[in-house]
This record gives sequence, C-alpha cells and structure tokens, in this order.
Amino acid sequence: MTIMEWETTAPAIDQMQRIIEKIPGWTPLDQLHTLFTLVLATSGLEGDVLEIGSWCGRSSVVLGHAARIAGDTTVTCIDLFPSKDDWTQNPDGSWSFRVRIGDREYGGYQDQTVWKEPFERDIAPIYEKYDSVYDVFMESVENNHLQEIIHAHRGDSEALRGMEDFRCRLAFLDGDHSYEAVCRDIENVEHCLVSGGWITFDDAFSYYDGVNRAIQDKIIKSGKYVLCQQMTRKLFVARRK
Repeated sequence: MTIMEWETTAPAIDQMQRIIEKIPGWTPLDQLHTLFTLVLATSGLEGDVLEIGSWCGRSSVVLGHAARIAGDTTVTCIDLFPSKDDWTQNPDGSWSFRVRIGDREYGGYQDQTVWKEPFERDIAPIYEKYDSVYDVFMESVENNHLQEIIHAHRGDSEALRGMEDFRCRLAFLDGDHSYEAVCRDIENVEHCLVSGGWITFDDAFSYYDGVNRAIQDKIIKSGKYVLCQQMTRKLFVARRK
C-alpha cells in the first residue's frame, strides 16, 4: 500500500496514521478518526465538506479520503497559507504573521502568538524546504491523489459569503482561535450549513478561551442546535436543527 491508496479492508485509523505521518500539523489521530466518521455518517445529507484552517493539509487529506468513499462529495479548504516572509518576530520573542491577499491584509496569531520554542520546533522547519504553507498543502493533496476532491481557497471564512450556491453538511473550524474570529467563522458557516448539518471545532474546551466562549455563546446558548457535545479531547461537535 502507498500513501496514495485507500484500502477498504484495512482499519481506517491505521491508514490515517500512515497517511498523516509525513504531513506537518497538530490534529490528533482520535480527532481525525471522528471527522472521517462524520463525513461518512452525513452522506445522506445534501452539501459538501468545509474546512476553515487547513495549514499543511493533515486533516484535509483525511476529510478528502472520506469524501471520496462517501461519493459525490468535495472538500473546500479555506486558509491564509502564509509564506516564510509573512512571519515577524514580536518583541517578546514570539511570532505572528500578516498576509496580503488582493487589496486586503489578514493577520494570524495576533492575540495568541506562537512562542519561540514551538515556532522553531514545528513551523520554522517547514520553511527550510518550502516557501509557503500552500506548497506543502498542495503536495499533501497531490500525494494522496485528491486534486479532484479537495479545493483550496486562500483567505478567511468571509469568502463563503461570495459562494452563493455552496452548501455544506459538515464544517470543521480550525482557523484563528480568537473569540471574534471564531464567532465570525460560525456566522459565515451558518450561511451555508444545511439543516441537520454538523459543525465541529478544534481545540474546544482546552487552552483557548476564545474558542470556548464562542462555542458557549454562538452554539450552546443559541437554540439552533439539537446536539452539542465533546467528542474527543479537543473536538466539539454540534448538529444543526
């Protein structure tokens, strides 16, 4: 078996482990397995799969393989995909980035910055080989032969407002973790999330107060969802009415 193939008789979680082992990222295996299962479980609903915050494609390719198995499903991935020159070091030694796309500038890791040690361990090595995170992402997609399934958009969730015909049945939110950004992502996703569709969150009820408060205010207290629960150590899911 190569990284490009999916064998229906082998345990899914074992195949995911082999697929992601060379893709930089932090999404844990238990969370990936839950996302994979949700893609298949929602196959009876209309709409495709959406990911906000794709980084190098670790979760994207797992969603893509599940979408291929489900059939007639694509995965739309939205990310800023920063390049090496977009990053700057802050006075306290931590790192943030700013990206210009068209006539608009976007910020990343502005409120909760990346500290020096994790930046040097997890992020700097990427730029030793690649100029941009987008290059790693596309290599991950191509290595898994998912070019026809996964479609990348550079920007933030505001891009969804311009996709009038786009509908999704499962959305995975793993973008900017500030309260304002997560609230904005939820509002934009609800613009295209079908009735009965699922919205899922990375890093929920762990170390990110912005994510936690946004889920409380926009999901749990909203009355728009019939199921709201923690599914793994960091993954929170909700099913829309």
